[in-house]
Amino acid sequence: MTYQTPSIQTTVVGSYPVPEWLQQNPSTQALTDATRVVISTQEQAGVDVVCDGELYRFDPNHPQTNGMIEYFVRPLAGIRTDISFAELMDYRQHAGTRFRNTPPGVIHDDIDHGSLDLPSACNRAKQLATRPLKFTLTGPHMLAKTLINHRYGDTSEAAMALARVLAEQVQSLNADIIQIDEANLPGNPEEATWAAAAINVVLDAVPSIPAVHLCFGNYGGQSIQKGDWSSLVDYLNALHVDHIVMECAHRPITDLEALREVREDIGLGIGVIDIKKTEVESADEVAKAIEHAAHILGRDRLRYVHPDCGFWMLDRSIADAKIRSLVAGRDTYLGTSSTR
Repeated sequence: MTYQTPSIQTTVVGSYPVPEWLQQNPSTQALTDATRVVISTQEQAGVDVVCDGELYRFDPNHPQTNGMIEYFVRPLAGIRTDISFAELMDYRQHAGTRFRNTPPGVIHDDIDHGSLDLPSACNRAKQLATRPLKFTLTGPHMLAKTLINHRYGDTSEAAMALARVLAEQVQSLNADIIQIDEANLPGNPEEATWAAAAINVVLDAVPSIPAVHLCFGNYGGQSIQKGDWSSLVDYLNALHVDHIVMECAHRPITDLEALREVREDIGLGIGVIDIKKTEVESADEVAKAIEHAAHILGRDRLRYVHPDCGFWMLDRSIADAKIRSLVAGRDTYLGTSSTR
């Protein structure tokens, strides 16, 4: 039977718990096999737009960020990883980097691609997926905020340099949706103007559907920033994007209300699964969350429902159950069963 796209699609944000057998015996073949398992798990559950689980970027030395920083910046030319004690002490006093104790690197020269190769990871997943594939990458704002900058005038210039490199990488990605993740901006809305300028350079290079994910952090299952979506409405409206993927299940109701001010041509992706708790939502609970969002935002505004953020910090059995509940809840809300 031919698969038909529902009016509200289910997707995941990106990460998936790294299988123990992959951690214990990492290899190219093991990574491919694990990626196949992750994608198949989503497809069997009925997820409309699947992700590769971001397994390729996991770094056991930096589990708090699930490799979402080191993987992207350490291969780049112009960034060194040997950090002096003086640099380390200064870094730990910087307000913008309190969510981690050690910088991933120091910008000492013009940033260039180095050995970064996002297309290879994307191609691996694309070959394994039978449903539309989303590929994710960390945005220039967050990457720039974590680095020590000895080359550019300020952090905004460093972000723009990173954006230009990421844009060239993105041009060669073969994915149905390309999602850029910015997890530091929600806690720093005063940086929205230059952050939007940088991320738009990357979004404009997307050869398929561009998306942006925003959350308040997912470090060991904890939020690490305070703020609200109302302070970022201007940023959201400045994005050159098809849709946004927002943390909502773990947020107060006023955040949903703020999203009514987002440009009507920007599709809304609403988090209806709380990844910061281990309890698995029922299908009815998910359906009620979607109904609530539709009541506030309008059903026609909702394009996607998804977890608030990635699943990497949860046990695999819990993540899998939440994925199934996501689809079942969406189907309950629509009053139909997705064709599988």
